[in-house]
Amino acid sequence: MRILVMGGTWFLGRAVVEEALRRGAAVTVFNRGRSGVVEGAETVRGDRTSRDDLKRLAESGPWDAVVDTSSGEFPPRDVALAVDTLRPVATRWVHVSTVSVYEGWPHLPLTEDSPVLVCPPDANETFGHTGPDGSPTKYGFQKAGGEAAVLRAFGEDAVLLRPGVILGPGEYVGRLPFWLSRARRGGAMIAPAPAGRVIQPVDVRDVASFALDQAAAVSGGAFNIAHPTGMTFADFLATCLAITGGDGTPVWAAPTALSAHGVKQWTELPLWRTHAGVWSVDPSRAVAAGLQCRPLADTIADTWAWLRADGRPVEHPRWAEHGIGPEKEAAVLAALG
Repeated sequence: MRILVMGGTWFLGRAVVEEALRRGAAVTVFNRGRSGVVEGAETVRGDRTSRDDLKRLAESGPWDAVVDTSSGEFPPRDVALAVDTLRPVATRWVHVSTVSVYEGWPHLPLTEDSPVLVCPPDANETFGHTGPDGSPTKYGFQKAGGEAAVLRAFGEDAVLLRPGVILGPGEYVGRLPFWLSRARRGGAMIAPAPAGRVIQPVDVRDVASFALDQAAAVSGGAFNIAHPTGMTFADFLATCLAITGGDGTPVWAAPTALSAHGVKQWTELPLWRTHAGVWSVDPSRAVAAGLQCRPLADTIADTWAWLRADGRPVEHPRWAEHGIGPEKEAAVLAALG
């Protein structure tokens, strides 16, 4: 197969390129050259918001499939520019979207039949809004518009992947790296109750593998990407402690107590969010189509090995948003008694 990866040099994009090369595909990557290279792939430099750059890229085609891992920060009109320009030289388009496109996210359990936010495929970056309780989000509207642009151009040849949280080696957000570093430091550590709540993050390598499976498939459609079995938060923290050798002791605190002390969900305590639907994403359609998720314990172990080997994520402002500071954590623990 001939595969074009939009992005292709960091986290999910790199995982897609590496897996595609392992499968024997001829791979082209298109990016601005800010995040290194992947050996074995053809590189085309350019800006996906430039019509001239996209036309120049099209000259390197045709491709059996495009896997777009880099649209997250672009408005629908920029997604539309890419899909419309490349449609003549691409058979399929695998588009990495998000569960945030659903109207009910994160309050309600989700399937692919759940209503999706409405956004025009040619909307600019001003379209959408964020609700007073943080839902829906402007980001969700923007991503829904990106999906609309892909569907308009590719129709039944479009594949929409809607992951929740992606973890693994190379993570640039800092969710799992925070918990691993915190576990290694040891001592009393805040843990968000209930301990038995199941979380559903997926490994970046498993998302990449499924994306390429869909690139080679003959039908399109939307797929929720979430771990089908997941892991309880208690087991997650226990695994982080065991993998790092940390002597930490989780101090389980009720959500009301954490909120009362100003602890921010999702960022200061990554992966913790009280909304009922955040970890109630049904991935059965993807599983039926071949999604295979390795045990999260393997993801945790491999991420720790990557960090210990001087793993350095691509610099991203979201990294600084994640993780509670030691002084604040100590103050909250003291207040909790």
